[in-house]
Amino acid sequence: MSDNTSGTPGFAGSSGYGQHPAVVVVDFTRAFTQPGSDLSSDYASELEATLRLLEFARERGWPIFFTTVEYESHFLDGGYFLEKVPALKQLVKGSALTQLDERLQRRPDSEPLVVKKFASAFFGTPLASMLSRTRVDTVLVTGCTTSGCVRATAVDALQYGYRVVVASDCVGDRTPSAHAANLFDLAQKYADVVSSVQVMEVYRQRDEDGLKTSNGDMRRDF
Repeated sequence: MSDNTSGTPGFAGSSGYGQHPAVVVVDFTRAFTQPGSDLSSDYASELEATLRLLEFARERGWPIFFTTVEYESHFLDGGYFLEKVPALKQLVKGSALTQLDERLQRRPDSEPLVVKKFASAFFGTPLASMLSRTRVDTVLVTGCTTSGCVRATAVDALQYGYRVVVASDCVGDRTPSAHAANLFDLAQKYADVVSSVQVMEVYRQRDEDGLKTSNGDMRRDF
């Protein structure tokens, strides 16, 4: 079942699932996922769900991109963002806090790490170029935080011309109310908000239908 529910006519449609998805894992770094940082929270269940989705994607050879945030020691590259969120000044280049959470088992030889300075994974980064190079048509967004970098990335992905799916069980926020409100709003206007289980089921069904097609059966339309 889709999480795209609305009592307002004309909202919460579905942009659907394309043929060439990529997974973008936003800021699941030590700063956000492990104790010892002013930015951290408990994302254990979200990390587990994301790893399952990543394993599914790896089996199919889908492009996977990770992001981290890091700044030079002068902090000029963070602009006024660092004035608004001083806790981000912990993310100095070379700090262990900027490293990805090991539980996601990134493969450095094939899964690029995008370094960003602001909320969106697209702003000031080569992500759009890499998505274009790999012929992606659908961006599956995971990571944290739902109200900040996940939301900004999802909105920008739509604006760059991609179908956008936010895996609801693979994203998290320090504040449950902000998490819920932003998932609701994303579903109204910017993305299909569904569980990772539903995402995998859609593409697993396509795999099965593809096998049927190779045996002479008709392919199912999506």
